[in-house]
Amino acid sequence: MHAEDALLGRGRYGVPVRAIRRFSVRPVLPEQLTGLGTLVNNLRWAWHPETQDVFEAVDPQLWRSTGGDPVKLLGEVPAARLDELANDQAFLRRLELAVADLNGYVTDDRWFQTDAGSPVSSVAYFSPEFGITHVLPQYSGGLGILAGDHLKAASDLAVPLIGVGLLYRHGYFAQSLNREGWQQERYPLVDPDGLPISLLRDGDATATVTLTLPGNRQLHAQIWVAQVGRVPLLMLDSDMEENEPAEREVTDRLYGGTTEHRLLQELLLGVGGVRAVREFCRITGHPAPEVFHTNEGHAGFLGIERIRELAADQGLDFDTALEVARGGTVFTTHTPVPAGIDRFPVELIQQHFSPDAFGEGVPIDRILELGAEDFEGGDLGVFNMAIMGLRLAQRANGVSKLHGVVSRGMFSGLWPSFDATDVPITSITNGVHAPTWVAREIHDLTYAATDTADADGIFEGLDKTTDAQIWETKRILRQRFIDDTRARVRQSWLNRGASEAELGWVDSILDPDVLTMGFARRVPSYKRLTLMLRDPERLKSLLLHPQRPVQIVIAGKAHPHDEGGKKLIQEMVRFADDPEVRHRIVFVPDYDIKLAQPMYPGCDVWLNNPLRPYEACGTSGMKAALNGALNLSIRDGWWDEWYDDEFGWAIPSAEGIEDTDRRDDLEAHALYDLIEKQVAPRFYDGDVPGRWIEMLRHTIKELGPKVLATRMVRDYVERLYVPSALSSRSLNATYDGARDLAAWKKKVRAAWPQIRVDHVELQGLGDVPQLGTNVGIRAFAALGDLKPQDIDVEVLHGRVDSNDEIKDPVRASLSLAETYEGNRHRYEGELKLDRTGPFGYTVRVVPKHAGLASQAELGLAAGPSDPEDPSTPDLPAGSEF
Repeated sequence: MHAEDALLGRGRYGVPVRAIRRFSVRPVLPEQLTGLGTLVNNLRWAWHPETQDVFEAVDPQLWRSTGGDPVKLLGEVPAARLDELANDQAFLRRLELAVADLNGYVTDDRWFQTDAGSPVSSVAYFSPEFGITHVLPQYSGGLGILAGDHLKAASDLAVPLIGVGLLYRHGYFAQSLNREGWQQERYPLVDPDGLPISLLRDGDATATVTLTLPGNRQLHAQIWVAQVGRVPLLMLDSDMEENEPAEREVTDRLYGGTTEHRLLQELLLGVGGVRAVREFCRITGHPAPEVFHTNEGHAGFLGIERIRELAADQGLDFDTALEVARGGTVFTTHTPVPAGIDRFPVELIQQHFSPDAFGEGVPIDRILELGAEDFEGGDLGVFNMAIMGLRLAQRANGVSKLHGVVSRGMFSGLWPSFDATDVPITSITNGVHAPTWVAREIHDLTYAATDTADADGIFEGLDKTTDAQIWETKRILRQRFIDDTRARVRQSWLNRGASEAELGWVDSILDPDVLTMGFARRVPSYKRLTLMLRDPERLKSLLLHPQRPVQIVIAGKAHPHDEGGKKLIQEMVRFADDPEVRHRIVFVPDYDIKLAQPMYPGCDVWLNNPLRPYEACGTSGMKAALNGALNLSIRDGWWDEWYDDEFGWAIPSAEGIEDTDRRDDLEAHALYDLIEKQVAPRFYDGDVPGRWIEMLRHTIKELGPKVLATRMVRDYVERLYVPSALSSRSLNATYDGARDLAAWKKKVRAAWPQIRVDHVELQGLGDVPQLGTNVGIRAFAALGDLKPQDIDVEVLHGRVDSNDEIKDPVRASLSLAETYEGNRHRYEGELKLDRTGPFGYTVRVVPKHAGLASQAELGLAAGPSDPEDPSTPDLPAGSEF
């Protein structure tokens, strides 16, 4: 560049000349190449290697330099090259086949039609973030990646899903480090015109939704559509000239801003999202959703908007509209800690849902009830989004079996009459989208050719490969990951202020023949990034072992406001900066999809050491396992559920020790011992370690089918979406069912204080209860103003602990035997003494209605009337014999 050009480029006084507006100009493709536009505009290319091969053939060097971004590729490819391709018959044929394959993928019947029988017309899936591809940076971590995998798997199965989220103009932050190893955040501008998305158009106009805010302000949002295979993803964007500056910034960045800013984002996602779905279905003819699924509490306001719709359009009262909305709503909770839940000041909710802002027909006091922490230990001054999500959804779930247990305990205050085991929150364990995360070499080695990655026999190819082939493939992937890591570490040091001249050592960091461990995730304190540093000298001895060295690659972001998380990163970076070990342990900044995709296949062991039970699921280990890595983890989340010593190693947990320092010390030393005495010796057992590869085979073949996102989505369809759709239909048909259910609930709640169990007796117990004995049970219940068909009388029995609590109770309904004056009734049944040792039982009355998804739905149960009175023969909960 000439000196005068440089001066002109920087403007007067050396100040850069900056554009007042930035936009991307897309090329006009020759008619013969219009298929490229078709491929680009469907994000299936993100998990379809054959389509990526077509893009690479356009210009291999440019494909690499653009980071595998087809929009950038077509924007930068020279016109001469496009003309050349337009006359290249071999390329045109290849393009034609790729387009035909895509068309078949999006139109052919698949599992949902052939096996499930198309039981649901449509599902709307709401999430604050979606991780589809690095090209569309609208995610921060596991929640978004899970949401992206959910959409992809739904597409592979042809489940009629509509994704709903926001388009953040700055996405989540890009991470770098300063010289001291402190996390730096940068928010690059995301230009929608440079993304594989398009605006939803209504004829010649842009489709929009509008929310009224306090003070007669308006929040307008346009709707971008990303086509994720067969699934449309709607993303609302407030960056419109029609908005005032403050409202224009609502969708500026993910998880940023003030409390009110976050509230506005969640209002736009929930309320605006429902309106966007209505617009999309009206314009495109897509079937209207029968089921609304909210992925965490951020989108919970969708239920209030649906109530408002029903009140305004159908004239329904609040209680009837609530039943209609609840019947077709699914809520998934992802957090195992109350601190992870969004809670807003009640005053803010009152302002934004006042009649002037939200409209008439939805009383503000009823809205506040939905998010009220009106249980023991709750804060009445806040509005809890997860609590609202649970109250607005008839069906709810956690994301692993252990997380289901934790969630039932954490939210048990909403059902105070029930034991935590009865809390109506089930669990569906997360899964991962294999075509996105499995390296092509692993796929070719082990998997049958299939889009869905879940067919019978998918892993049979592994039986046809030799140990040597598997080992060589893993080495190739290790080398590729190391090459990528070296480039990233070099760039990180340059960003930290180093010069090229002092970075020669980076070329020799890591070794493709050394046991490689990966640790990559968000950096909240409970994930314990620095547990491995509890004894730095012990860790050094593992890294520098003369015969069995270990190398560790670490990545992860701390939330911009989490100073504690940033300190953990700095501590790790400072250790990794030590010249003695920096060739064996590295921290790689800016963990995202692009970094993760070579990392999972390039690792031999995936490390995870959270504080149990605070890991809701933790899907990174699943992705590593599908690529032939063994897990080394605390038994938390999914690993607690599916642990097998052939899949890896379980780090012993010191759960229950209150001294956190002592707990960390114990678990860290258990980790060191496992690596030194079991993991490393097995990896280095011969040139081709047969026992290691045996475990690798077992992991892929036996664990692989369990961790697939297609398994997860099938579970959602069969266990939650179909029952929700059936409820939705029964309540929506004429609304009479919803009116009857609302009236019945009101009647039951009013009458419940009169319900009691007066007397319980056993028959045939004998002086010495013996195993296998059938014992008759009789219970006398007073039903007040209710009828026998309104309730169920059940016996709960099983083993009792030292506190007389029944563990894993067996439930059985008693039959109505006789009716007496005063609406009193005798119920009878039988229980079998099917176990030895302390045994107990109790009897309770619970509401019963065909419209309930769970007997605990109303939170009402009545037990023996006076269990402490020794003059009464009935036995209390945990009665032992």
